[in-house]
Amino acid sequence: MKYLLVSDIHGCLPALEKVLQFYDREHCDMLCILGDILNYGPRNSIPEGIDAKGIVEALNRRANNIVAVRGNCDAEVDQMLLDFPMMADYLMLVDEGRKLFLTHGHVYNKSSMPKGSIDAIVYGHTHLWELTQQDGVLVCNLGSITFPKGGNVPTFMTYEHGVFTAYTLDGKPLKQERI
Repeated sequence: MKYLLVSDIHGCLPALEKVLQFYDREHCDMLCILGDILNYGPRNSIPEGIDAKGIVEALNRRANNIVAVRGNCDAEVDQMLLDFPMMADYLMLVDEGRKLFLTHGHVYNKSSMPKGSIDAIVYGHTHLWELTQQDGVLVCNLGSITFPKGGNVPTFMTYEHGVFTAYTLDGKPLKQERI
């Protein structure tokens, strides 16, 4: 399967639409959303193109192909609008025997690893993309498609056959790492 992984949408429909266009063009099989979907968050400015209702409509059309976790800006009222579960703090995705720990990043991250054996930890939260090895675990920070920090561009990633690829919002590959 080919997975598209995205985090920290923060209510910005134009950014999400670019990700969904990539998803369709690249024939991805599943969309993994790692939190902060609708709310722009109290520490962020209001994003250009904010449209929570539009995001709900776009994602609900694809609900059968979405797995998601809760971010620190997500609330129970968001779950009431979305047609896929998104209130878990993490999920374990096992693909071809590889264990990918998917979370938002405010609880588990490279500084606070989950217990147990995993091949990769995948998260967002800090809005700083990263794709590095740490003590035998691949650390994949997706960054943010709406509010990148640290001078970074908006980013998301794909995963297929043990390979993570980071992309700009325009679909340009930035880096690739294999588990």
